[in-house]
Amino acid sequence: MSWVRYTVPAAAVLSAASPAYAVRYLSIEEAQKEAFPSATQFSEVQAGRVWKAEAGGKVVGFFVFDRVVGKHLFIDYAVALTPAGAVHKVEILEYRESYGGDVRSPSWLAQFVGKTSGSALKINGDIRNIAGATLSSTHITEGVKRILAAYGNRLR
Repeated sequence: MSWVRYTVPAAAVLSAASPAYAVRYLSIEEAQKEAFPSATQFSEVQAGRVWKAEAGGKVVGFFVFDRVVGKHLFIDYAVALTPAGAVHKVEILEYRESYGGDVRSPSWLAQFVGKTSGSALKINGDIRNIAGATLSSTHITEGVKRILAAYGNRLR
């Protein structure tokens, strides 16, 4: 019975610890190629955050990496912008929460395509909320809006 004395405290600690749910979907390099498949070169504009995508010496767009808090943990995502500053694509790179991963749904992310710095970008407005992922969807939407405000018309 002495094993119980050592096992019970360890079991209590393990049961109280949060399980790891992080899922890495894409690296930055993979997301860049997915966003701009015709690009032959990505050059950093802002270290570790913004890249210019080029093909045949022409700018085909910009790729911006960002991170927001979901409910408790970080969500890594990227926004691909057209040369004119509109959203070309949004991609979730890493999601760490135990639920709410529906923000990676292609139909939800497609809502951002074509949005510009002049777009409202508001949950339950021009962007649908996701039940069970309200904070994640709100924070990603706010992040995309922030990226558009910061880079939408300034990267050319």
